[in-house]
Amino acid sequence: MLLKVKYRNVKKYISWHSAVTYVDFISKVKEKFGLPDASELEVFDDTDTAVDEDIIAELLESNPGLCLTVREKTSDEVFFPLDHSTPSTSDTACSLTDTLSLSSRDSDLREKGISTGRSRLNMEGSPSAVKAPLSDTAKEQMVKNALLRKSGGEDILEEYKSENSLKHRTRRQLVNILASDMTERHGRIPTRKQRENYALGIITLFPALKDPFSPKGYEHFFDAEKGTGYLAWRLKTMSRTTAKRPAKEPSVPKDQGPKRRREVTTLPEQLDGDDCREAISFLSHTPEEASVLEKMKMTFQYRQDLVHDPESSADVFKTFPRFLDVKGLVNQDFNLLFGAETSSKLLNKWDTTFKLKIIKEATQLTQSTDLCRLLKAAERQPESNDWDSDMATLLLLLHLLPPTAGRKKRTKISPTDAAERMVLFHKSCSSIDEHLKEREGKQPFILAVGRTRNKIDTYYVAVDKRLIPCHATSSLSAFDELFKCHYVFNLSYDESLVYLYTFVQTTVFNIDVTSTEESPRVPQEPEGDSMEPEYLH
Repeated sequence: MLLKVKYRNVKKYISWHSAVTYVDFISKVKEKFGLPDASELEVFDDTDTAVDEDIIAELLESNPGLCLTVREKTSDEVFFPLDHSTPSTSDTACSLTDTLSLSSRDSDLREKGISTGRSRLNMEGSPSAVKAPLSDTAKEQMVKNALLRKSGGEDILEEYKSENSLKHRTRRQLVNILASDMTERHGRIPTRKQRENYALGIITLFPALKDPFSPKGYEHFFDAEKGTGYLAWRLKTMSRTTAKRPAKEPSVPKDQGPKRRREVTTLPEQLDGDDCREAISFLSHTPEEASVLEKMKMTFQYRQDLVHDPESSADVFKTFPRFLDVKGLVNQDFNLLFGAETSSKLLNKWDTTFKLKIIKEATQLTQSTDLCRLLKAAERQPESNDWDSDMATLLLLLHLLPPTAGRKKRTKISPTDAAERMVLFHKSCSSIDEHLKEREGKQPFILAVGRTRNKIDTYYVAVDKRLIPCHATSSLSAFDELFKCHYVFNLSYDESLVYLYTFVQTTVFNIDVTSTEESPRVPQEPEGDSMEPEYLH
């Protein structure tokens, strides 16, 4: 399409299509208007709101007739007027000058070697102002003032003061208030820097909300590189109510999590060629488990090549059938992929970091019959005859991170229905083949065999209608192996369990934390005083 662009008082047309990048657009503008290559330019819409690289395509799709204005770039700074005038109580409290005292302004300026010259400038009636960068303290105060101006903001501050934490409903309200304040001050599409200022202000005002596993700590509120985060999602939701956009072509998801091919640098001696084929043949016949474990280590790289080859991945159990009768092989391969420290995180941190918090958060949900049943089991109440405490808590996590309608099937399923895709109870006197025949797809699940749900004798992980015996006999260990099977056999997460598995991946095992695209429902503070999931839409 043809895009109208204005530079100073001159308007010209520039061609635009979906393949054009922001850099290409700026280059075309320079060429069209005869500007030097070294020029640094900024782009604004018809409301004089700055247009950042991450939203220009979306903006043009929703407003194809928009005329963009281009200007030479100026530094992203705020101005502090150097006078003693007091703002009128009727003036809006949107200006940053309302967030800083006069003494703090002078201190900031003196640190930069700038004389304030307050009295002389006022006597002369000079309108000049001095530029100063927006400090972390100012961003904190900006967020605090926004909360004080809005209904419900003081309750948020009081809850954090008393609890050193915010409930998930309160966090949703926090994000909604700040997104509203942002659009009131900066227009419908705030700049990347403005959104980043709010995100930094949040974790400065509420330190317990900082994400310890991300580089800056506030990427879950706004990630400038990806254009994602709670604030970004809320702004998009608000934008949908004011502008209709044509449907976008679905983007092709990048391999991440279990589908990502990983280069392992530290491995025991690996076999190839005839030696590898000989070892695989030996594995099929030796009765000694110690020899099986050793040969499986030496054929690990061959096995990774096999499961990541679409044409041969289905043959992994034919080539390595010992997964089906020797316990511990899944754990061993996962250890080789990520190391023993990462491999042990779920079992080591479950009781001390996660379990009690999950139960506490689940008590705040609407209490359905299924949820009450699981809570009794998780809390080990004597009248419960359901799953043991650990499995019940894992299923409570599924209620905290419920499934949504997937890309293939547009019908949403309940957490109770999704639970059957994670674990199935099998009465020990019945035929196991019945369960396996009814299941479709390769996504793994736990098959718990016993007399009742709280008295399980054996756990298996079922993969592609085959049973892998679990190394340990606890439900938590069985789930640990279930999660690891995705990485060992290159299996995608079941669509109805994506949010749960992503939480376990990033928050428990700390795998691909910065590169995984998380849902806004995924909690972000595993080590803090709370770990509430977010519901922003």
